[in-house]
This record gives sequence, structure tokens and C-alpha cells, in this order.
Amino acid sequence: MLRFPHAKINLGLRVVAKRTDGFHDLETCFFSVPDLCDALEMLEAKTSDLTIYGVNWTESRESNLVWKAMELFRQEEPSLPPLHWHLLKRIPSGAGLGGGSSDAAFALRMMADFCGWKENDDRLFVMAASLGSDCSFFIQDKPMLGSGRGEILQPIEIDLSKYEIRFIFPGIHISTAKAFAGISVSRPEKALQEILALPAEQWKSHLHNDFEDSLFPLYPQLAEAKEKLYADGAVYASMSGSGSALYGIFRKFRSQK
Repeated sequence: MLRFPHAKINLGLRVVAKRTDGFHDLETCFFSVPDLCDALEMLEAKTSDLTIYGVNWTESRESNLVWKAMELFRQEEPSLPPLHWHLLKRIPSGAGLGGGSSDAAFALRMMADFCGWKENDDRLFVMAASLGSDCSFFIQDKPMLGSGRGEILQPIEIDLSKYEIRFIFPGIHISTAKAFAGISVSRPEKALQEILALPAEQWKSHLHNDFEDSLFPLYPQLAEAKEKLYADGAVYASMSGSGSALYGIFRKFRSQK
């Protein structure tokens, strides 16, 4: 079985409260980017294993989210046979694009298909939420408003078919802990749904990623990358998640005959 776990971007990301459990409450919109993807193959085998390509993976296989997803799924399905996973990485790590979360969620979906579970079985969401804040989004895999840690999801209609998304990867790895260390919480006056209902050309004045406020002064190249996207003609540009990838939304133009 072969699938292509893909990236996501955050359309706006607001940190609205600090929780007693050490996490933060967020408001964001998750949006899929199918053109930027990994490749994940699942094969029955004599013993379970995980082979990773495309990056110099130095951690143990047990620390990878695909492996964790398999172990978690096996608790629900003890009859799951040994599996050998082949993961080709193309989504940059530590870029705020949800690559690891996508890999894990797609692994859960693949095992669920293999075992004959119904689509969007509630158990998948429980397992996904325990693996990471972004994982739940990739189970349903359509535009979603995210709240709580990002695991509370509400569908939203967003059509960007007339636009294309381009990325700049500054090559900086920003840990989630460091990103949150400098964050300031606030309650915005305008609802995120209200902003996203505006044409994308108007988002620049209203749609914001709160992590930019603390990270841009530390990493000036991030601000420079965002300005380059606007200089190249983006109607909206932002950092995704807690960084460090920057994306720009560009209007598509029909070729002249």
C-alpha cells in the first residue's frame, strides 16, 4: 500500500491563552498542500521495520511518528501483522509544515484501511491527537479551523483553486519549545472565520501568525524571506506554524496564446 502524506500550511495562527497543563490554546486554519508530499509504503513482513530515505535520519526508529503510530494502532488491533514501512522524506523537518504529523496520520489511515475499519473511525482521531497536535487534521484532510492545541477541528470552506502556493525554506530548524518561549498571548478582536471569508488579496492587513512577532527579530532572514515573497507578487505571505518555512499565495495567470 502506497500513500503520499502531504504538507499543510497555517492560514493565521493566534496564541490566545496559556493552559494549566503547560500547553497553549491556539486559533488557526489548517490547509492542505498536496503538491508538497512525502511517500509512505506499507508492506507485510516477517518482522516490523522502518526505512527512511531522503534525509540523514540519525534517531532511533522508535522515535519516528510512523513507528509510534504503528505501535499505538496495534494496541487497538493486536492481530495487525508485522509491517515494514518505507518513508521517503520530501517535506522539510522543523519547518511548520506538519510533515511528521502527516506521515503518522497517513500511517494510521493505511492501517485502518488494511484492517477494514470504517472511514474516519473515531478511534483514529483519539490516536492521532495523542501523537501530535496537527495529526488530527490529516485524518479528515480538508480545510479546518483548529482550536485547543490544534486538535479541536471545525470544517471551513476555503477555495484557493485560483491561486498557487510557493515556499521558501530558510534552512533553520526552530524547536517548538523555543518558538513558544517568546510568545505573547492575546485575544484578537476579529474572528478568524470572518477574516478568512475575505478575498485572499485582503488577508495581508488582517491575517497574522503570532510566532512571527517573536521569531523574526531572532532570525532576520525569516522576515527577509517574507518580504521576498511579497516582492515576487504574493497576495499573501506568512510563516507556517512555528516556522521556519515561509509560504506565499500567488494568483494563477492563464498562459497567453
